[in-house]
Amino acid sequence: MEPRFDLMANEIGAKISKRIYNVSLAIQQSPLPRPTQELVMLRASQINGCGFCVDFHTKEAAAAGETAVRLHLVAAWRESTVFTEAERAALALAEEGTRLADAHPGVSDETWAKAREHYDDDQIAALVSLVAMINAANRLGVIVRNQGGSYQPAMLADMAN
Repeated sequence: MEPRFDLMANEIGAKISKRIYNVSLAIQQSPLPRPTQELVMLRASQINGCGFCVDFHTKEAAAAGETAVRLHLVAAWRESTVFTEAERAALALAEEGTRLADAHPGVSDETWAKAREHYDDDQIAALVSLVAMINAANRLGVIVRNQGGSYQPAMLADMAN
């Protein structure tokens, strides 16, 4: 399967992509722990079937020191022992926030309460925004068929310019 369209080669696509990336930078610089951010982005990308984003977030997390065991188990986080209670709360919120179109009732009160036990207002603002932004990025990638496999860590670092 070949990519359908290169958003970065198009003037409008590049402008939009850069703005999305800059929002992502604001989230990255938030007090939400960086490992949690990568795990959430990886899990949402797995659910949405975005090969490029799975590749991106797996490699970025590994480059930042995330262990292979945790990366391999993120798809089965409920059945594993390697995630903290805070990470589990974030992953649950990410899954429920990602599965809105799957006849899911949205983020349950129970999941929200668990997330609020672990994250303050700034962190929860970043987490909610992160779930929204990774879902937007996944949809862009899936629609244009961006392929996974060739991403190298820090490859998009100059995108903010």
